[in-house]
Amino acid sequence: MQTRNAGLNRNPYFVGRKQTPETMRLISWNVNGLRAAMKKDFPAQLNGMNADVLCIQETKAQNDQVAEALQPISGYHIFSNAAERKGYSGTAILSREKPIEVQYGIGINTHDTEGRVLMAEYETFYLINVYVPNSGSELKRLDYRQKWDKAFCSFLKKADRHKPVLVCGDFNVAHRPVDLARPQPNYNKSAGYMQVEIDGMDRFIKSGFHDTFRRRHPEAEGAYSWWSYRGGARKKNVGWRIDYFLVSQRVMDRVTDAFILPEVTGSDHCPVGISWE
Repeated sequence: MQTRNAGLNRNPYFVGRKQTPETMRLISWNVNGLRAAMKKDFPAQLNGMNADVLCIQETKAQNDQVAEALQPISGYHIFSNAAERKGYSGTAILSREKPIEVQYGIGINTHDTEGRVLMAEYETFYLINVYVPNSGSELKRLDYRQKWDKAFCSFLKKADRHKPVLVCGDFNVAHRPVDLARPQPNYNKSAGYMQVEIDGMDRFIKSGFHDTFRRRHPEAEGAYSWWSYRGGARKKNVGWRIDYFLVSQRVMDRVTDAFILPEVTGSDHCPVGISWE
């Protein structure tokens, strides 16, 4: 077992297993600004990740800007959901297979102005890409966050009645003490580790959606997906696991691997993913 501040690349759960031709590789990544990512090494990183589907959060771009930024990318159908506020939030899906249908938002006006949800329907499942609201450094949006969590959970359960759900993205919460390097000083003091935010994740789990990484790697420590830019946190691996893939309970056995890719840089988050068959 790895200690929390050990090197990132020595742990087997940081390496997605080689997939078979029948396996889909689905990856989620908060890029913290798509246009900035494209100026770094995003095309090469995407190629290296070998993703059949990439779900992106925090595009920070309008839909036409997303399309323009991704012009160099080939081989994917591209869908984006921009926030009304420019340069803020936003989600996108890049999919090799064209979805049957794509839904933008959860159908509630008060929650659909920030481009936080995209749902792609495939033959046997729904894939939902989400960027959950951050409660903020001064917790100014904590009350709104609680309303969001409840509404989004209802949306997931409604979709799950029709087809199994795979939901991924930046959930902006560390679920358990093992999911952040310093749980005690952050508990009920910091956005992302408030009890009501933890309760929101508990609600998803109790509603029948499994945390794929924890199911595949229940004892894994030091497994984080976000690091502050301050104090060399990423180099020291003082991080938080706030990016997830959840799947409907009845299809958990189709998840053959769940992984984190901390070697992929360019954002304060790293990609997380699953192999699905």
